[in-house]
Amino acid sequence: MGNDFVNSTGILATAMSLPPEEIIFGRTEAMRQIRQKLSSVKDSDVPVLVRGESGAGKEVIVKLMHSTSIRRLGPFVKVHCPAIPGSLLESELFGYEEGAFTGADFAKPGRVEAAHGGTLLLDEIAELDAASQAKLLQVLQDGQVFRIGAREGQRVEVRTICATHRPLEEDIQSGRFRRDLFYRISVITLHLPSLRERREDIPALVEYFLRFYSLKYSRPMQPLSAQGLQVLARSEWPGNIRELENLMNRYVILGSEKAVIDELLGGQADRWQAGESEGAFVSLRQITRHAARAAERKVIVQALDANQGNRKKTAHLLKISYRSLLYKIKDAGIPRKGTFASSPVANAGDSIMKLRGLGYEPPTQ
Repeated sequence: MGNDFVNSTGILATAMSLPPEEIIFGRTEAMRQIRQKLSSVKDSDVPVLVRGESGAGKEVIVKLMHSTSIRRLGPFVKVHCPAIPGSLLESELFGYEEGAFTGADFAKPGRVEAAHGGTLLLDEIAELDAASQAKLLQVLQDGQVFRIGAREGQRVEVRTICATHRPLEEDIQSGRFRRDLFYRISVITLHLPSLRERREDIPALVEYFLRFYSLKYSRPMQPLSAQGLQVLARSEWPGNIRELENLMNRYVILGSEKAVIDELLGGQADRWQAGESEGAFVSLRQITRHAARAAERKVIVQALDANQGNRKKTAHLLKISYRSLLYKIKDAGIPRKGTFASSPVANAGDSIMKLRGLGYEPPTQ
């Protein structure tokens, strides 16, 4: 990508809205391996499955794949599967012929056809219904799209990339996702690490977002203090890079470091400032742990209670992957086995709403 995607300010990118590669990939070994994989597949149309928690940067990676691929001059079409009602998803993806159903007064191509010659991103692929899964498999196998009501297929040349935060293997076992489709879309798989797994990249991300939004709002850039950066570096970031970006956006608008730290620490910025004046780094660790880990532990325990200890159902309720839930359970010291009280599911939902005040936003992507 390099300077082709950055203007003279070093911040604003092309129409694809991509940050510089050093910001996208950072310094971790996991991201270095992803960079190598992307370099290997950029000149092919091999399907790619991008996996990772919500907010970890899956769409940015997909856009980068498109902009450096042999189809970069073609269209980039994104379909966020959960945003389209199930009854409309098949027609939106594959189109329909005139008279195919009541209200089909004219023929309409679907989004797969719209991506002809370019890249199709199917975001949250696990949300596809059975009929759409079968038709997508046909597209990947034969390179043809059959509109609803059509007798003949439309030839398409599309690079298909899918993304998900869910464990598709579990959906295969439960019968919700086709095994043959899974193998078709995951010829190459990229596992994006969470932000807490690449903490050394936080200072560079903070600087990038501060410069970006300072330029966007025509405001002078105000760097965070060293102590403020330490709070950010030690936070858990359940919303990953998206959560960090939103926090820096608010910081540029509000112009108050205390306000955003107060939001991140759940109203304990005064204690943080007291610790700052004393250089009390131990106090900072305690505050961050209390505001992030303790709060998150509480909602996980309540969600486990609501599901009688069933971890798969708990992960679904919290809208995180099963693997992420296991990591959080271990990190929070929650017993692996035990008797879970019967609690209404609403309690867990109420706790999630309360955690939004502590900077916790359950993933929706």
